[in-house]
Amino acid sequence: MTRSAIFGPAEQWPAQDLVALSDSFDADLVAEAYRAGVFPMPLPQASFLARMAWWSPMQRGVLPLTSLRVTRSLRQAVKRYRTTVDQAFERVLAGCADPTRPHGWIDAEISEVYTELFHRGIVHSVEAWTPDGRLAGGLYGVSVGGLFAGESMFHDPMIGRDASKVALMALVELLGNDGQDRVIDVQWWTDHLGTLGVIEIDRDEYLTLLDEALELPEVRWPSREPT
Repeated sequence: MTRSAIFGPAEQWPAQDLVALSDSFDADLVAEAYRAGVFPMPLPQASFLARMAWWSPMQRGVLPLTSLRVTRSLRQAVKRYRTTVDQAFERVLAGCADPTRPHGWIDAEISEVYTELFHRGIVHSVEAWTPDGRLAGGLYGVSVGGLFAGESMFHDPMIGRDASKVALMALVELLGNDGQDRVIDVQWWTDHLGTLGVIEIDRDEYLTLLDEALELPEVRWPSREPT
């Protein structure tokens, strides 16, 4: 699998996180964007009229599988939840898109396109459940070759303390169970993600890492239960 050149040569991208604007936005374009090292995120308050903004951060946040930091409290939290894969994608997406969350960016158009990609088997979710069957948290992202591009994660503040972290632990275990040197892309480093082991690398290093990841076999995701 080779990296897409749909956004042109990376050396011609501007030296900023925002690399392109477009009036086009659909599932095919999004799938190709991740292979180019680019991801979509709308800017609804911006002055320009373009439909979608496309990003490739100068400093990219990534989580090597061997770098996840698991504290004692998190190990204890794992015992409080049951995790699944691809069993409640739309509910996870809705939790991540909750309009009351600060800095929310997942709008109806984003939700529609990523739902289509989920049905194509390109987008996946990991869920964390309470013992009595309530969805406590989860995450979703795009899987291409040896790269998992994490898009968003959430937890229910009433019942899901550490639930999103437990989902991340389950994701790391799944991605590493075949011994391949995969990587999780989290877009931007934050203080919170740094506590989990996320590091920053520059754009050129990320694109080199991406080229290597795209040569790896696809993840063996569990079979989905019929809905």
